[in-house]
Amino acid sequence: MTLKSAFEDLSQNTLGALADCLKRLEYLGGLRKLRGGYWHWGFSKLHGEAAARKAFREAHRAAVSEVLCTPLRTLLQNAESSSNNAGVDPEGYLENLGKAELLPDDPGAGSARHLNSVLHALLGLERNRKSNATPRASTQHPPLDQSLRHPADNAGCAAPPATKGEVEE
Repeated sequence: MTLKSAFEDLSQNTLGALADCLKRLEYLGGLRKLRGGYWHWGFSKLHGEAAARKAFREAHRAAVSEVLCTPLRTLLQNAESSSNNAGVDPEGYLENLGKAELLPDDPGAGSARHLNSVLHALLGLERNRKSNATPRASTQHPPLDQSLRHPADNAGCAAPPATKGEVEE
């Protein structure tokens, strides 16, 4: 049997079982105690308190970096799949994620602002996607045969050809 470091065990077994980087960040953020330490009884028992704490701290910083380096499109897909697995809508999932304590202690310069802006952008994209998916009944669209251009835009252009039924004068 090959012995693994606490970080390798955490990365391969525990975090490897989580589907995407948002779930890994959510999981690691949820393990933090009020004073910034991590609490996972079995992991600490297996690897020792100091090694477990170091592994969780390193993995948490790596998870933040991974989220910050992942394209928004991929993060939006991750949020959708994670929300489906959690039984909530993607907008609610992202709102809850934005309220959670997701950062490790001493996350690095700008990480808090960057993560906040990424989560805010994801929530905005999800809301926009949601509002565009359902057309509003109150929205009136012009008939298809009418031009959406301003009449002055047609200056210098030939008039459209007459259609059947129209009488030319």
